[in-house]
Amino acid sequence: MIGIAERHQYILNKIQQHGSLDVQTLCKELKVSSVTIRKDLKLLEDKSLLYRTHGGATLNNPYIVDRPVNEKELLQATEKMQIGQVAAKLVEENDSIIIASGTTVLAFARNIQPVETLTVVTASLNVALELVHQTNVEVIQLGGVLRKSSSSVTGPYAEGMLIESYCSKLFLGVDGIDLEFGLTTTNALEAHLNRQMIAASQKIIVLADSTKFGKRGFGRICGLDKVDHIITDRGISEVMRKGLESLGIKISIV
Repeated sequence: MIGIAERHQYILNKIQQHGSLDVQTLCKELKVSSVTIRKDLKLLEDKSLLYRTHGGATLNNPYIVDRPVNEKELLQATEKMQIGQVAAKLVEENDSIIIASGTTVLAFARNIQPVETLTVVTASLNVALELVHQTNVEVIQLGGVLRKSSSSVTGPYAEGMLIESYCSKLFLGVDGIDLEFGLTTTNALEAHLNRQMIAASQKIIVLADSTKFGKRGFGRICGLDKVDHIITDRGISEVMRKGLESLGIKISIV
């Protein structure tokens, strides 16, 4: 059995090569228990050499910070458009849906082409502006305090409007998806509004590119038990996909 210094060097070499790793693979390769590997990862994290995640570790900080919406829109733009195209196929005739805020749900809104009447409740100014010119779409814009970084509203006015509504589907954008911590965003008020959207919806559909997995934002929205369907891209890891599917969540990969 190799010593602790050699194990640590092996782990660091592997994470430098792949960007992330999982505990079970390290257990097999190093022939030690998961308890030993988790202790190793804790020591390496204490030295600021990596970040621990659920079931493994990564070189990238999993704790995300808020960015302006115009900056976010440039990130993973192709993947977001593909996710939006798949999500648009889930909109049914005479549907009533909620669209939350974020650049991935904005890509979804740009792909909506309803044949019959569609009612859309949204917190996002950009989503409302995208759909307002479609003759078959009735847009209900939630009111409240405007968050400039996301061009969306939060607060009790928006939450109060949702209490009087019930829709078939919520299309939700998030900043982080973690198997233990659930869905998160960078803003606590937005997270609270998202919870009200979930309460007002029959089905919860999360639209998230693969960079969102294994990350956590400041505001927790809900546990993964609330989620019915996640649409993402091919960058999702096999470990994460299997973990989500084991919770009964449908995963669509574009």
